[in-house]
Amino acid sequence: MSSHFTVVYDACVLYPAPLRDLLMHLALSDLYRARWSDTIHDEWTRNVLASRPDLTAEQLNRTRQLMNSHVRDSLVTGFEYLIPSIQLPDADDRHVVAAAIHSGASLIVTFNLKDFPPEALKPYNLVAQHPDDFIVDLLDLFPAGVLEAVAHHRRSLKNPPKTADEYLDTLQAQGLTQSVAVMRQWTVAM
Repeated sequence: MSSHFTVVYDACVLYPAPLRDLLMHLALSDLYRARWSDTIHDEWTRNVLASRPDLTAEQLNRTRQLMNSHVRDSLVTGFEYLIPSIQLPDADDRHVVAAAIHSGASLIVTFNLKDFPPEALKPYNLVAQHPDDFIVDLLDLFPAGVLEAVAHHRRSLKNPPKTADEYLDTLQAQGLTQSVAVMRQWTVAM
C-alpha cells in the first residue's frame, strides 16, 4: 500500500534515536510519505553531536545516508526560494515549512508546536502535530500496519534487545504517552 499523504519530520523528532528509529520504521510501512531536507538533517545531527560527544559526525552521516536511501523520495530539495515569503515566530524554522510546501505535505511532525502556529500554516494547508498525536492517529487509521512496523522496530533492537514492555517504556520516555497507552493493549503483537 502506498499513500499520497505526506508529512515532513522536523529536526526535533529526529534528534532522539528511539523516536527517529520508530519514525523510520513507520515511514517504511508506506502508510504515508515521510519527507525531510538536508537542512533538517543538519539541524538534528548538529544538536546530537553537541550533546553526545561519544558519537562522531561520520556515524551520524551514515545514519543520514541510510535514512535517505531507505525511505523512498524522502529528501526534499529546491524549496529554498520559498523561505523568504514564510512568516513564523522563529525565522529559523521557515525552512521546515518551505520543505513541506514544496513536497506537497499536509503535516509537520514536531514537538515545537508553538513555533508553527495554526494561523501561520493555514495559508499553506499545513498543520503541525506532536509525534504522539501523529502516531495515535496512525494507530486509529492503520492499526495493523503500525503494529507491524512497531514489532519490526522492536525486534531490530539488539544492543540491548527489549521486551515489548521495555520497548514501550522507552517510547513513553520519548513523550509518546497516548501511543503507548494504545499499544499496551497489543503487546502480544509486538
